[in-house]
Amino acid sequence: MLRNNVLLFLLLVSFVFTSCDPNRVFDVYQSVPNKWHKDSVVSFTITPPDSINAYNLFVNLRNTNAYKYNNLFLIVEMAFPHGKTVKDTLEYKMADPSGKFLGTGLTDIKENKLWYKEQVVFKEKGNYVVNIQHAMRENGKVNGVVELEGITDVGFRIENLVKNND
Repeated sequence: MLRNNVLLFLLLVSFVFTSCDPNRVFDVYQSVPNKWHKDSVVSFTITPPDSINAYNLFVNLRNTNAYKYNNLFLIVEMAFPHGKTVKDTLEYKMADPSGKFLGTGLTDIKENKLWYKEQVVFKEKGNYVVNIQHAMRENGKVNGVVELEGITDVGFRIENLVKNND
């Protein structure tokens, strides 16, 4: 009985927090194993709501204290429905100069909302696929980091543009 009440409470709290985000169009996370292998690609299939409005796109990450770098390099690839592919290598700051992790969260897990693209119009009808993989290297080393520790989840988010009512 108590367990059911706790589950119901958590479900209601979750619903309240997710329904209070009017800008969210797509917001999905995928868990990463204990170590994110350099060849492991996290993929998201997106069906945009329309081909007229512009949207902001974000890569979302959750990291723990096991993440030992100040920055993060990602390769983000977007495959369009009609075959075109756009690939970007992106660098994100993960910690301030003192080593304190950026992002939000009261526990050891920090959540980071990282800009990917602004004012994107999904002109082609159909499914888009976004592929994300890490491209980390240690200073002075040619080979990349094979197994990246400390990233627990990778997400992709699409938001409506925030409109000012001035």
